[in-house]
Amino acid sequence: MRKLFVIGIGAGDPDQVTVQAIKAMRQVNVFFFIGKGAEKQELVDVRARIIAEHVHHPYQLVEIADPPRDRTVPGTGADTAYRGVVQDWHEQRAEILERAFAETDGVGAILVWGDPSLYDSTLRIVERVLERERMFFDYEVIPGITSVQALAASHRMVLHEIGEPVHVTTGRRLREEGLASGQATVVMLDGDCSFTQVPGDDIYIWWGAYLGMPDETIVEGPLRVVEQRIARRRASLRESKGWIMDVYLLRRGH
Repeated sequence: MRKLFVIGIGAGDPDQVTVQAIKAMRQVNVFFFIGKGAEKQELVDVRARIIAEHVHHPYQLVEIADPPRDRTVPGTGADTAYRGVVQDWHEQRAEILERAFAETDGVGAILVWGDPSLYDSTLRIVERVLERERMFFDYEVIPGITSVQALAASHRMVLHEIGEPVHVTTGRRLREEGLASGQATVVMLDGDCSFTQVPGDDIYIWWGAYLGMPDETIVEGPLRVVEQRIARRRASLRESKGWIMDVYLLRRGH
């Protein structure tokens, strides 16, 4: 493989794919998918439909099984044990991708949900492959619309008040560190409805799941009023589809 594109494709709406992304895909002859199992096949299917719509020359789809990751280790990104588990998982992914890249001639691509810069491991794994110095290829990153942008658009809102910063974090860190003082807080990768553990009666939440997809669901309101409604809705959606991706914004004094 002489070149790899890492392409952000948005949060789920095929219309969020940029012209730059389309131009890049039209240079590709092999698309790599990291599969998440049968229950998340829809995530692969959306990517395949995007490619079929925009790429009109012959190409190959290569689906790679995602190695299992130990999710029982608690802690934050700063904890040695947690970081070690994630790094081992990245190393396994790098091994699998390196073998797939070695069997590829021409130009490859990985389509990344959202944008490669925000809570996605693809670029770190590509760098691991190159650091081994067993193969060399050029790579280019194409930005995409994030779920954070899609959340703001679906709720027709601005993330922050005038002159206010925005803090982006994970559910794990929200549980352990609480709400950032004086900042609007966007929370991603939260499988435990961590917003229910944030104290305070002056917090407002904007929540969204499957943003940009036909099953998009959004809820907003005072946190203490809607938190259980969101938790029940999230559990119901996850059970019916087998997977869920959601994101939310918390802000005090709305």
